[in-house]
Amino acid sequence: MAKILKDLEPDKVFDFFEEICKIPHGSGNVRQLSDFCVSFARERGLDVWQDEACNVIIKKKASQGMEKAPAVILQGHLDMVCEKNSDVDFDFEKEGLKLAVDGDYVHAQGTTLGGDDGIAVAMALAILDDDSIPHPPLEVLFTTEEETGMDGARYLDCSKLSAKYMINIDSEEEGVITVGCAGGLKSHGLIPVTEMDFEGTRYRVKITGLAGGHSGTEIGLGRANANKLMGRLLFELGKMVDYGLICVAGGAKDNAIAREAVAEIVIPEGDTDEAQAVVSRWGGEISDEYRTTDKNIRIILEDLGKYSGPVFSFASAQKTIYLLFNSPYGVQTMSAQLPGLVESSLNLGVVTTEKDHVVFTWAVRSSVRSRKWLINDQLQYMTEMLGGEYSYTGDYPEWEYRDDSKLRPLAAKMYVSMFGKEPKVCTIHAGLECGLFAEKMPGEDMISIGPDIIDIHTPNERLSISSTKRTYDYVCALLKAMGELS
Repeated sequence: MAKILKDLEPDKVFDFFEEICKIPHGSGNVRQLSDFCVSFARERGLDVWQDEACNVIIKKKASQGMEKAPAVILQGHLDMVCEKNSDVDFDFEKEGLKLAVDGDYVHAQGTTLGGDDGIAVAMALAILDDDSIPHPPLEVLFTTEEETGMDGARYLDCSKLSAKYMINIDSEEEGVITVGCAGGLKSHGLIPVTEMDFEGTRYRVKITGLAGGHSGTEIGLGRANANKLMGRLLFELGKMVDYGLICVAGGAKDNAIAREAVAEIVIPEGDTDEAQAVVSRWGGEISDEYRTTDKNIRIILEDLGKYSGPVFSFASAQKTIYLLFNSPYGVQTMSAQLPGLVESSLNLGVVTTEKDHVVFTWAVRSSVRSRKWLINDQLQYMTEMLGGEYSYTGDYPEWEYRDDSKLRPLAAKMYVSMFGKEPKVCTIHAGLECGLFAEKMPGEDMISIGPDIIDIHTPNERLSISSTKRTYDYVCALLKAMGELS
């Protein structure tokens, strides 16, 4: 099979990236890619270690002349977010990604690309594979399940690592050096459902065409969330029509802004015209509200024919709609110390209807620990007041800005010398594994960088080719400059 990326530079980076994309590696399905990395190391005589969580550590001795430079960790994660357009037939468990090149960008056809964080893995493998690159002692760390709770980093035995400096390659904007991040958790609300009988015309209501995006780095852009819009639509419809609710669902990942949501409802005979008018009018209002951020939004009402059968009881429907409509969403607080930085937020990423309950899943983030728990408490209070059950998982710590960092000023100096302009040094409103590493390896001096990747966690994800080259050259130059540190 012809290689799609064969003419791109850096050739080693894109060669490894294409190999990575051939291997299914969604969260929870990384064994094959993890084994690929282990085989890579063994074939080159490098020290390698793999644990039960499929984390991989590969070590390479310093290049000649850099033996006295301090060791550095190059870090990325093996798993990717698996999202596809609704009209695309694709099995992330079994199929390799279908790559394409469009101008300066690499993308996958109808699915996420996994540039987050496959490009980090590709860069690290390329550096390990190239003996001409000057570097200090290297400890390359590939973690797993970053996208679903950072479980690989949690499980990792950090005593296997000795380097006091770390370059994390899990940022998506060139020219940005990240030096801190938010902490977060995944919360779950369960609303029990009882049923009653109902008759009328069954409709499927679908909200689609939203931009979506990352629920951390893009939560401040004001994009619509399909789950929240569905709660609003069901509330608006209920003001005019007494309908029955059969089910509601939306979103695919807690850390992705929901792009689609669907509900099935039953409209009594005689009220169908009114219901259609409400949906049409509301759809126009929403399209106008989000004409800048979500210009392709669509509200679809599909007639499924006559229906006589079970729907949510009135109380169950009201509780479900209440939580959809009223649970907080989006930016909650902005940082007073760092202007323009989102401090606290939450995202209603997934809603599903099970046999006898509806499940709500939120991603909660804050760079202030107490505010993270405040949002958690609000969600728990609201859910339990409605007679539901509440729990949380995947709690991870924030990564605090370090005043005495030696790596940060070196990275900034190298950027200026290479590109003639100052980098943006900042903290971000998203969870990075650096937060866990800061907790598990006290004193670790870290930065996070990466090439331009647009619309991550969506099928529109695109990786800049030119930015990848500049970022790779920058990482290589930074490794060479590590001799300046003690």
